[in-house]
Amino acid sequence: MKEIAKQIEASFAKHGVKVELSEIENRLEQLINRFKVPPEEARRNVINIFLKKHNIPRAEFFTPRETPVVKAVDIKEDGKWVTLRAKVVQLWEANQESIAQVGLLGDESGTIRFTKWAKASALPAVEEGKSYIFKNITTSEWQGQFSVKINKTSEIIPINEDIEVGSTPTEFSGAIVDIQSGSGLIKRCPECNRALVKGACGEHGKVEGIYDLRVKAVMDDGEKVQDILLNREITENLTGITLEKAKEMATEALDQAVVLDVIKQKLVGRYFVVTGAKLDRFILVETIKQDVKPLEENIGKLLATAAPVAQEA
Repeated sequence: MKEIAKQIEASFAKHGVKVELSEIENRLEQLINRFKVPPEEARRNVINIFLKKHNIPRAEFFTPRETPVVKAVDIKEDGKWVTLRAKVVQLWEANQESIAQVGLLGDESGTIRFTKWAKASALPAVEEGKSYIFKNITTSEWQGQFSVKINKTSEIIPINEDIEVGSTPTEFSGAIVDIQSGSGLIKRCPECNRALVKGACGEHGKVEGIYDLRVKAVMDDGEKVQDILLNREITENLTGITLEKAKEMATEALDQAVVLDVIKQKLVGRYFVVTGAKLDRFILVETIKQDVKPLEENIGKLLATAAPVAQEA
């Protein structure tokens, strides 16, 4: 009990608040010995009493003054306060009202998923491709995957630096079995580069979007599936549809979906080999080429089964 009291005293001292050790011990003694409250619960209760007494916000009290600067690859524990110097690699569509922004951050060591809570609305919105110092963010773990959370006690400091994002090249071969929604001709927010949903940005509302071309696809190698993401340049080279051509097609049909339909016809069911950086569940495709091996194998099987029939004839 004395050790718990000393820890509480030291914690308040770090925040410039003097709490008498004897007063802490008395309150702990009553809770633990008289009311049989478990020591850890008693500790929380005593802290809350003094937080209220000295008008100290809980979030401020439990946030370290100086959090350690870490690399993305070093984040391997849940519930830690850290500072990350990173570039916004990707922004995704936030599908919950409680989330303001979600995407990937990257530094020289690799990438990590981030979530900026809506409660942190006072903090500036981050932009894809720009670098920041993210102070006082928390680590989180879900099913073995680590991420970081930006909350209202965090800080986002823009820096004039293009942080080079490290990654491990990945290769995957298989058939494209699906082209996901959000592919084809899309519009992006001119402020944060986020893809618009029904003409609106999750951060900046209704905006005049900028056209872009991309493909979000699913590949299957017979054993597992892999999400891939093709940017404008790769999409144009692979499909033969330029951004200007896509806009013409959409204008003539009075429907942007016509571009997606053509892309599906060109890609779904065909075999490819892709290479690129593995970021979260996606491979950001850097190269893609048609894979002829499955076709050659199928032809070989057909010839093998046809040969005995020919001999009998």
